[in-house]
Amino acid sequence: MSNETMNQTDFSTLDGILRVSYGSISGPARQSRDWSTFRSLFAPGARLMPVVSFGGEPARVRVLSPDDYIQRVEPIFAVEDFWEQETSREVAQFGRVAHVLSQYQSVRSPEGEPFETGTNSIQLFWDDARWWIVSIMWNTSRSE
Repeated sequence: MSNETMNQTDFSTLDGILRVSYGSISGPARQSRDWSTFRSLFAPGARLMPVVSFGGEPARVRVLSPDDYIQRVEPIFAVEDFWEQETSREVAQFGRVAHVLSQYQSVRSPEGEPFETGTNSIQLFWDDARWWIVSIMWNTSRSE
């Protein structure tokens, strides 16, 4: 998703910001992602928190900034096709705060079979002009 296709209305609805969020990390191997757009999704101090478990160790939460996340996935996206697609969503909203449980699947092509599924727990803030992602915690089928 390029900056040319992104405008303020992308962030004025939950649908819009979630569409941009999933679109910003999706694409074929070796295709540069639009990290400027990705960064613009997040409120200052935002966190991305995958639940990870390695080699039978107890699960733990890894806390990343948007830039930490980019550093973590850029080498993967350089060699692997990757699309993340939302499959269902539950939204709870109170005033300026929204909590979204967004189920997704990861695929190697837009029409491909999922190789992984997961749930994003996304907290967002409305500032009278747009939504900002404050945090995303996720759990994949690999770390259940």
